[in-house]
Amino acid sequence: MKAFSLATSAGLVTGSTQGIGHAIALGIQESGAGVVFHGPGERPASLPAGAAYVAGDLFDAATPAALVTAAFQANPALDLLVCNAGSFFDLPFLDMEPGRWERTMNLNVRATYFVVQAFARELVARKRGGAVVIISSTNGLQSEPDSTAYDTSKGALVMMTRTLAHSLAPHGIRVNSVAPGLIHTPLTAGWLNGKRPETRRLYEKKIMLGRIGEPADIAGAAVFLLSPAASYITGQVLVVDGGLTTGQVGQL
Repeated sequence: MKAFSLATSAGLVTGSTQGIGHAIALGIQESGAGVVFHGPGERPASLPAGAAYVAGDLFDAATPAALVTAAFQANPALDLLVCNAGSFFDLPFLDMEPGRWERTMNLNVRATYFVVQAFARELVARKRGGAVVIISSTNGLQSEPDSTAYDTSKGALVMMTRTLAHSLAPHGIRVNSVAPGLIHTPLTAGWLNGKRPETRRLYEKKIMLGRIGEPADIAGAAVFLLSPAASYITGQVLVVDGGLTTGQVGQL
C-alpha cells in the first residue's frame, strides 16, 4: 500500500547511532524516506554510506535549535521527526542526587521538548505539515524499582505527546509516541547480562510473546505512525512490549 510508504518524506532521528534510534532510522530509510542521523560526537562508521549526519550534545540547552537548523541544512525536505535520544542515570531513590536528576530531565525531557519546538517552527515557516514520534517507555506507564527519575521523565513524555499533539494539530503536524517495553539495546545490555538466568527467564515468561524485544520491533511501529497510513492518528501512545504490561502474571 502506498499509504505505508515514506517515499515523499525525509526524517531526522535523534540518538540514531545505535539501539532503537538506529533501527528506526534504518526503517525510515527502507520505507523510502531520506534520513538525517544524529549522535553526540563524530560520525560512526556504522551509518549507511552517504547518509546525512549531524552531531550535537543534547545536554546543552542551546543544542536543540542548532541541531534542527543543521538537519534542515542537510536535508531541506524534512517533515518527519523521531525524538529518541535519552538515557538512564538513576540510583536508588534515597541515594539519588540533584545532578543525576537534572541530567535525566535535561536529556529525556527538556531536549525532546525543544527539539520538537524547533522542528515545528521550521515546518510552520515552510507551510509544511509533518509527523513527530516521541520514544517514551512502558516506564512512563508502570514504575520500576530504583528508576524514579527515569520513570518520571518517561511519564512526562507521555503527557508531552498529548499536549504537543493538541498544540500542533492546527498546523497539520501529528505527534504520537511509541512506548517500548524491555528491548535489547546498549542501554539495557549490562542490566540484562547481569541478571541470573532464572531471573531473565522470569522476565521472558512475564512477556506474553516469550522473548525480549529487539530494536527492529520498535522501528515498524515508529514508521507506521510517521506514515500516511496513520494520518488520522495523533496524541496517542502505542505500547510495543510483547504483552509485558497487558497481564498480571504472563505465561505460567
